[in-house]
Amino acid sequence: MPSRTKKFRGYRTHGRGKKSGRGAGIIGGHGMAGYGKTGKIGMLKEDRNYFGRHGFKRPQCTVEANRTINVGELSEKIETFVSMGFASKEGDAYKLDLTEAGIDKLLGNGNIDFAVNVTVESVSGKAREKIEAAGGSIAE
Repeated sequence: MPSRTKKFRGYRTHGRGKKSGRGAGIIGGHGMAGYGKTGKIGMLKEDRNYFGRHGFKRPQCTVEANRTINVGELSEKIETFVSMGFASKEGDAYKLDLTEAGIDKLLGNGNIDFAVNVTVESVSGKAREKIEAAGGSIAE
């Protein structure tokens, strides 16, 4: 018995018509194609929430992200804060007001090797440890 391929040599579609010979034509697609039409019952049984939008997203005008700075960045940018007027040098220590600079939270990444007296809204535990270990203090 000759193979079907050999039998249909010279015939463009091999007896399948135009569309069904291409890709996943006759089965209606791959994956979840046609889920809302031919696969409607399956969709209703397995995943009722497949279509539509779900949940709630807060409006971006009401969401406020904390503006943060790390201890390492503070160490690098202390002279910039002095030149901008947010910090001043008092003896061996710097006095810095981060709330006035528009920064909400001090985080603990990096190192600092000089004393800084910082005023800030909130501070992480690691940042507090590092500032106090360097001889500084934090006022909230």
